[in-house]
Amino acid sequence: MKKIISIIGARPQFIKHAPIELASKGILDMVTVHTGQHYDHKMSQIFFEELKISTPKYNLQAGSGTHGVQTGKMLIDLEPILIKEKPDAVLVFGDTNSTLAGALCASKLHIPVIHVEAGLRSFNREMPEEINRVLTDHVSSLLFVPTKTGIENLKNEGITKNVILIGDVMYDMIKVAEAKGILTKDEDYGQFYYATIHRPYNTDKVERIGSLLNVFNSLPLKVKFSIHPRTFIIESFFSKEKILERI
Repeated sequence: MKKIISIIGARPQFIKHAPIELASKGILDMVTVHTGQHYDHKMSQIFFEELKISTPKYNLQAGSGTHGVQTGKMLIDLEPILIKEKPDAVLVFGDTNSTLAGALCASKLHIPVIHVEAGLRSFNREMPEEINRVLTDHVSSLLFVPTKTGIENLKNEGITKNVILIGDVMYDMIKVAEAKGILTKDEDYGQFYYATIHRPYNTDKVERIGSLLNVFNSLPLKVKFSIHPRTFIIESFFSKEKILERI
């Protein structure tokens, strides 16, 4: 049985990892490493509990910090784990510092890297996530791409080998959650949009997040806005602006 180390650390990665772990039972020896990039209970432990996925074998407790500090700590802590476990491949998701640390550490140890959500691009190099996703794609041995556009993006960068269109793993998770009864449809299902904003590029300036909220407010249906801890900055915006009654 092939051993795969799955490196996760941020809220979306727990959700993306879940359907893959559930589908791999009896087929792969899946070892999970939690970097601790997200450590708040509502952004970490609650997902393992509700989605009924395995408790990570390792928790690096990287915590917060600058990009260099956070990524560097992950690299230092990941290396001995990968050397000890000797996996057949390392699985990473998305575009976080956990993604980049896992991909760099594995590639330097000559361990194949599998990247889920490869090929996505914002074409904005001011976003650290764009750097993470580009670098990860270029050291990956197997690239799982959610869209045809992603395949074209990789092709434009000279990456054409072992690129596989798989669709959206988040949609897979919705189907799993429905089957497990975790996700239910309320009486207002289909009558609203659901939104969250979390990338620093979109949350660090009140003007930028304010423009996003104004767009939400102009949509034909009301918006249920789940506030990421980083977006508490907008509370002052809400208190000043009374025009956001559709959010």
